[in-house]
Amino acid sequence: MGLGEGSVRHRMLDVGDVTLHVAEQGSGVPVVMCHGFPGLWYSWRHQLPALAAAGCRAIALDMRGYGRSGGPRSPAEYDRRHTAGDLVGVLDVLGIDEAVFIGHDFGAALVWDMPQWAPGRVKALIQLSVPRVPVSKRPPSELYALAAERHFLHTHYFQQKGPADEELAGDPGRFLANVFWALSGGYRYLDIWRHSSDGNGYLDVLPEAPPLPWPWLTEGELACYVAEFERTGFTGGLNWYRAGDHVWREKQARPDEPVTVPTLFVVGDRDPVREIMGAGAVDSMAALVPGLRGVHVIEGAGHFVQMEAPGEVNAAVLAFLAGIR
Repeated sequence: MGLGEGSVRHRMLDVGDVTLHVAEQGSGVPVVMCHGFPGLWYSWRHQLPALAAAGCRAIALDMRGYGRSGGPRSPAEYDRRHTAGDLVGVLDVLGIDEAVFIGHDFGAALVWDMPQWAPGRVKALIQLSVPRVPVSKRPPSELYALAAERHFLHTHYFQQKGPADEELAGDPGRFLANVFWALSGGYRYLDIWRHSSDGNGYLDVLPEAPPLPWPWLTEGELACYVAEFERTGFTGGLNWYRAGDHVWREKQARPDEPVTVPTLFVVGDRDPVREIMGAGAVDSMAALVPGLRGVHVIEGAGHFVQMEAPGEVNAAVLAFLAGIR
């Protein structure tokens, strides 16, 4: 899958109820990278060699439900008890006491919870795209349903078992190209909200992506994603959305605690998450994340900031790591 397989070590780790695939490069301070939807370990292809060259043990996961990792069918098995347990299991199997965690998208949402769910195992956090926000007073499914009355909302569409799974698996190449483009800095994702939820699937509302290559994605790189999702389908990734209410219920019984470990936050200025949540969401993180040491906003980058602007992301990450050693 590109990037010089000879320098990357691939392993399958039995972490309990699933087996997880990890890709490793380098040795030194452990840095565990957790992707979101629709990602793979390969989403960190630009960070693996940079971290290894800086004296880190870079560890990129296929998260539960993705790629070569196991994928339970029940959304309940994607709650925090299971997903935080996966990351602790990875550390245990690899003989690591404490690691830096990097998260993006759903991986970031999970990583925000790791200091509380795995105390003593987290050295620092590096979070991409998704800021830490207070837990809502209502379950996510209810909020999604309300928003879907006004416009198409992929999070609501993904809640329904069956239609999304079949639609995305029916044409993985088209879906992946279109969603990567729609969420990138080259498109304004919120234009999708002009469409109604009624009678529309995700491919009906996504823009058609321009031909590859783009400045940040080649035909060969996209082919790596397509090959994996053609083999696995998308249900495992969609289950992270469908687990939202399960995670919400866990948090009612176990409210979030302030994140005090050293933390870096990186976001593209054209990331739709930033536009939806508002710039104030980042400003308000100080109360929720007392350990926040820096915020980097990267001009022109969208949601997949680690792929769209790898040089700037890597520079910010390595400077942060140098400051906590």
